[in-house]
Amino acid sequence: MLRGLSIKNFALIEQLQVSFDTGLITITGETGAGKSLLLGALGLLLGKRADLSSVKDSSKKCTIEGVFDIAHYELAAFFEEEDLDYENETIIRREILPSGKSRAFINDTPVTLQSLAALGAKLIDIHSQHQTLEVTTTDFQFEVLDALAGAAREIKSYKRGLKLLKEKEKEVNNLVANREVFTKEYEYNTFLLKELEDAKLQSGELKELEERHDRLNNIEEIQERLSGSIAIVTSEEIGVSDQLNVIKSNLSKIASFSSGLNDLSERIQSIYIELDDIQVTLLDELDKLEADPQQLEQASQRLQLLHNLQVKHNVSTIDELIILTQELQEKVSKTESLSEDIEKLKNEMITIQSQLDEVAGKIHKKRKKTLPVFIKELEDILQALGMSNASFNAELKLQDNYFSNGKEILEFLFSANKGGSYGELKKVASGGELSRIMIAIKAILSRYAQLPTIIFDEIDTGVSGEVAHKMADLMMNMSKNLQVFSITHLPQIAANGQNQYKVYKEDINNTTVTQLKLLDENERVREIAEMIGGKNISDSAITHARSLLKL
Repeated sequence: MLRGLSIKNFALIEQLQVSFDTGLITITGETGAGKSLLLGALGLLLGKRADLSSVKDSSKKCTIEGVFDIAHYELAAFFEEEDLDYENETIIRREILPSGKSRAFINDTPVTLQSLAALGAKLIDIHSQHQTLEVTTTDFQFEVLDALAGAAREIKSYKRGLKLLKEKEKEVNNLVANREVFTKEYEYNTFLLKELEDAKLQSGELKELEERHDRLNNIEEIQERLSGSIAIVTSEEIGVSDQLNVIKSNLSKIASFSSGLNDLSERIQSIYIELDDIQVTLLDELDKLEADPQQLEQASQRLQLLHNLQVKHNVSTIDELIILTQELQEKVSKTESLSEDIEKLKNEMITIQSQLDEVAGKIHKKRKKTLPVFIKELEDILQALGMSNASFNAELKLQDNYFSNGKEILEFLFSANKGGSYGELKKVASGGELSRIMIAIKAILSRYAQLPTIIFDEIDTGVSGEVAHKMADLMMNMSKNLQVFSITHLPQIAANGQNQYKVYKEDINNTTVTQLKLLDENERVREIAEMIGGKNISDSAITHARSLLKL
């Protein structure tokens, strides 16, 4: 329930701070006094978008703050989901800065407008004449019936299952579309893949193959130069090995005479050993060489194959061809498994549909059982509200399709005249009739569920006399279970409130501001007398007002 409201620098409200109690609270005031401003401020507090033009002084910050007692609202889970601190007395604050930006806070934690609106919907239900049209919508009608039927758990389960079913259906549709695309490419991809797999590609193969091809292609020159090199090393006339051996012998005989000569001797010894190793290696390389035209042809063909594949697939390395092979393998495999995947998903959908059917059946039974009780209670209230000839009915038809609210179609039906035929509520009921039907539904709901604070904004327009008394009694009964605000022009309803506030304008320092005041007993008498007889208050109006207030 709304415990307190503070408004600063909003429209004609310079500064306003007010506290509220439980029960029925009535708000009165002349047309244009600013009652709509209060609703506008509450709208911002509950998540509506801000507009800098609604700020009184655009050079200053606008602040709207509400204090809510939420101890009995079972909102702890919501606070946990939103990562907010839960407090039985929760404070919501909305700020509009001079820059035009707005900020929202729940218990001093910054929140998004989406989070604020989600919480606001659970705290206050602002109901105006315009919103009476909601009673004609399918979603609202199902919400009412399900609240009375106690089907919240089943509805939650159904919606969860329906969401999963739609996700699976979307997956199937995507796979079917992909299958059509992949199937068109399947034969070509299979051909490309076979060509690449037959090539038996190996990373690093190209460099090794090019070296082997160059060696085989130039074998005569390699043999000639290796043989010449070996001859230079081993020749008896100019053999490098023999000459180096002489140098090594000479230096070894004088190495002991100085450290420099010793170093030279050691270096020549190392060179001699290295040359000897080179000679062995030259002979090994020469022995390995053998002209093989067949191997040369195979290497040439392999190089040509790899070159052709690189050009065909517009790549420059074997590794890129290997990656392309893997991608093609994945595409081909995916295409081959698509039908299996689709069939698996369809089987999962059948299982989900079976579960949905079971839950939808439970929901239907609860709704069907509740509907006659709801119709009877609604007609009783409508008769009390002066619609004695009106009759109400509803059609609940089970369907094969899955809708957002179950497997049924629900339609509220109405007849304003005795013996008249039923028509769809949205087509045959007038604005005044819709207002009374809506307040009657809210009254019924208040007996069965914990509703948020309800604000009725001039819902009593077009009502007078005994019907006004009945509507006042109805609001009073509702207020036994929840906090009810009624912005009203009817003295019968205004007098029924445990507390009555007056919205009025006054000039302060040559500036018109809107004020909200809690009326004491004498002020209530005069306010209600004025609502009865106008500005010139007569004794009879005073007497009538005191009678309405039961004084």
